[in-house]
Amino acid sequence: MNRRRFLKNAACCLAGSSGMYRALAHAAAANAGTVLRPERAHHPARAKHLIFVFLTGGMSHVDTFDPKPALSRDHGRTVTAVHLRATEPLPLLRSPFRFIRHGQSGLEFSELFPHLGSVADDLCVIRTLHTDIIEHFQAVLAMHTGSSTVPMPSIGAWLSYGLGTRNPNLPAYLVFAEHLPYAGSQVWDSNFLPPLHQGVRLQPGPEPIPNLRSPARTATLQDLEQRMLADANEMHARSRPGDLNLRARMHTFEVARGMMREAPEVFDLAQESEATHRLYGLSSGDRRSFAYQCLMARRLVERGVRVVELIDTGASDNWDAHGDMQNHRGKAARVDHALAGLIYDLKQRGLLNETLVAVCTEFGRTPWTDNAASLGRNHFVRAFSCLLAGGGVKGGMAFGQTDEYGANIVENPCHVHDYHATILHLMGIDHTRLTYRYAGRDFRLTDVHGRVVENVIM
Repeated sequence: MNRRRFLKNAACCLAGSSGMYRALAHAAAANAGTVLRPERAHHPARAKHLIFVFLTGGMSHVDTFDPKPALSRDHGRTVTAVHLRATEPLPLLRSPFRFIRHGQSGLEFSELFPHLGSVADDLCVIRTLHTDIIEHFQAVLAMHTGSSTVPMPSIGAWLSYGLGTRNPNLPAYLVFAEHLPYAGSQVWDSNFLPPLHQGVRLQPGPEPIPNLRSPARTATLQDLEQRMLADANEMHARSRPGDLNLRARMHTFEVARGMMREAPEVFDLAQESEATHRLYGLSSGDRRSFAYQCLMARRLVERGVRVVELIDTGASDNWDAHGDMQNHRGKAARVDHALAGLIYDLKQRGLLNETLVAVCTEFGRTPWTDNAASLGRNHFVRAFSCLLAGGGVKGGMAFGQTDEYGANIVENPCHVHDYHATILHLMGIDHTRLTYRYAGRDFRLTDVHGRVVENVIM
């Protein structure tokens, strides 16, 4: 066996081990093997992994993480209201939820999130997010791709392109999506980036990845079939060096073979203790809930997956509470326990320092009613709240300030581009330098905008 073949075999067996990772990467580069990750990091990373949690529909900031006592004081007072369809006088609507201080930091969360309150000192609440377009489809695209008009590569695809994976047997970017969100699969698409960086959708249930079991009758026959297929594909690809789709398809076959070896163990929760199930609020045998997805996110980053996204609900039955803010209760109950368990579990395992957790939504909701007879709120893009935790982020702090009604930003605005720039910075990437040339110009996640929010970084 020559050195190149030995390194290739060793990489297949051991690349999932963080201890061997650096040595394998150098050895592969020196011996014309497959490089496990591109060398595009621009500075030392605070986080090696990203767990991106997206709460579909527009979570209300004034009912969750941005308390506004003035709304209770002036409830029913008519103000000039900007919202989804028009500008008109509408009455202010108080929050039906109590706000409670948590932890040594005293961060205030609404009663909707009692479990997240238990990890408040690990959370950074950014209260001054703002975005550009007030419709779901465009705002969801913007939060994922930086563009609210023309679909662009997703943040997960950019990180896969920039940093690669730490485990070649699993995709760099995995997305749990039980239901399609607004804008569908475009939110995890690679677009003009090489197709191998596209997010891989997992559907919670008994078989998140279909067809993991090989139809081959014996391992020997399977190995022979795979070797013949790989040789045929390589001959075909050499005659078409510019076909990125072809190379991506070949890479997909390689990853699929790796997943057939590794994924069954990854998705087997029988190894997890009863205490861990309780920590996440996970029932025995559950393979679909948000709690299951959060536990799987931890298991996947443990095994080297660069980006794991959890999409909470789809394009219906989500946080879009036009009729009654009490609808937020059920949505919060679905995610609160599991998110708190995820953050606590990452911390107790020593993973939170190297894993950035981002919890976001597409926009906020109006401080006034949806209409004069409603107990709900409309879409609102001028101000809303998102969270960061771990990965070099300061915990126990609220960044930015909105006015007494939560209608306008009065201190430290943070555009979606800034949120993205900060995430990339924590992952070791300068958002102005991670570019890809397409159609005659250089593109990047933050377009020509974005600044790193230095005040939230330790």
